[in-house]
Amino acid sequence: MADENRSDIPDNPEDAAVPDAMDGHDMPINEPTGEEGSSANADAGADAEVEMAAPAGGGAAMTPEEQVADLKDKLLRALAENENIIRRAKREREDAGKYAAANFARDMLTVGDNLHRALAAIPDALRDGDDATRSFIEGVDMTGRDLLSVLERHGIKRLSPLGEKFNHDQHEALFEVPTAEAEPGTVVQVVEDGFMIHDRLLRPARVGVAKAAPDSGESEGHAVDTSA
Repeated sequence: MADENRSDIPDNPEDAAVPDAMDGHDMPINEPTGEEGSSANADAGADAEVEMAAPAGGGAAMTPEEQVADLKDKLLRALAENENIIRRAKREREDAGKYAAANFARDMLTVGDNLHRALAAIPDALRDGDDATRSFIEGVDMTGRDLLSVLERHGIKRLSPLGEKFNHDQHEALFEVPTAEAEPGTVVQVVEDGFMIHDRLLRPARVGVAKAAPDSGESEGHAVDTSA
């Protein structure tokens, strides 16, 4: 009977199993260990790999076949671009070889023009002079022809379109000549020869172009109105 009044016996037997060392401490969180922990880490790594394989845009991941097709397309595009670069470089190299002397040739045309003007300014009486004078004139004439020959060997050809139809791509019209002896639009006078370098215009020919003669019924001294 005395034992029933003992105060050190706990009312709940389960409270006696809790050690005093746990008083004042938080309960630890149980973490998976052993095979259970390894399985959890493997699942987390697999999830990370799936996320990395997904496209940045958030769409579905590409299948191996789609990846192969995409790589083939990129390869074909790179090969085509490389081929275009090679062709462009080849064309630029050819153009540089063909037209590199264009500026020099254009300056040399001035020399030929001066020789031509000098020959045109020689009076007939001087041409029929003594042998020394005639030899000098022939020498100047031969120099002009030799210059044109040298230019032609380098792909530079003269344009002298007298009697031809006016061509906007090769001729420069300086004036019009009213005449009934040639069709309108025909070159009737060449003031300065033009030149081509291969297939490009080096200098246009400066010409006078024929236009229809005024009607005989028009009164003299009145200009023809061409503003319409």
